Amino acid sequence: MVHKLFHIEGLIEFQPRIFRDDRGYFMETFSMKWFEPLGLKPNFVQDNQSVSRKGVLRGLHFQKPPHAQAKLVRVTTGKALDVVVDLRKVSPTYGQHVATVLDAEKHNVLYIPEGFAHGFVALEDNTTFLYKCTDFYAPLSEGGILWNDPALGIDWGIAEPLVSPKDEVLPLLEGFSSPF
Repeated sequence: MVHKLFHIEGLIEFQPRIFRDDRGYFMETFSMKWFEPLGLKPNFVQDNQSVSRKGVLRGLHFQKPPHAQAKLVRVTTGKALDVVVDLRKVSPTYGQHVATVLDAEKHNVLYIPEGFAHGFVALEDNTTFLYKCTDFYAPLSEGGILWNDPALGIDWGIAEPLVSPKDEVLPLLEGFSSPF
C-alpha cells in the first residue's frame, strides 16, 4: 500500500496494490490496515454510489456535526476530478482546496476527514463514484459551499458543467460560519 499526503493535513490518497495476471486482477478496495500506520480508525457505516455523465459536477457538500462525515472515495468506472475544501476553523489551510483525479484504471482512493466540503466533476461518461461514510446521511445536517466561488479559485477544468439547481444556490465562503 502506497499513500500520498497533501499540503492540507488529514487528506490521504491511497494507491492499493494490484495483483495482475492473465485472468485479470485482484486488489483490496479497502482495509483498516491502511489507516493503522497513520493512527486513524475511521468507522465507516454507509456506502454511497453515483453515476454521472461527462461534465456533471456534484458539490461542494458536507454534513454538519453531530452528523459530520469522513469519506473514503474512489471511482470504479471513468475518471473524476475530485475537490475538497478545508472548512476547519482552526486549520492553517482553512479555505484552501486540493484537487486530484480519481481514475478507475489507476484505482486510487482518497480519504477525506470530517471538516471538509467535497465535490467532483465527471471527466468521462458513466463515471461511477463510490464513497464510504463514517456517519449516516442526515438531511437536516446538509451543508455546502458554492462550487464556483471565486474566493476558492478552483479550476474544475470545464467551462459549463451540469450542476443541480440545489448546488447552484449554495453560499459563498465569505460570510460562511463553519460548524467545524
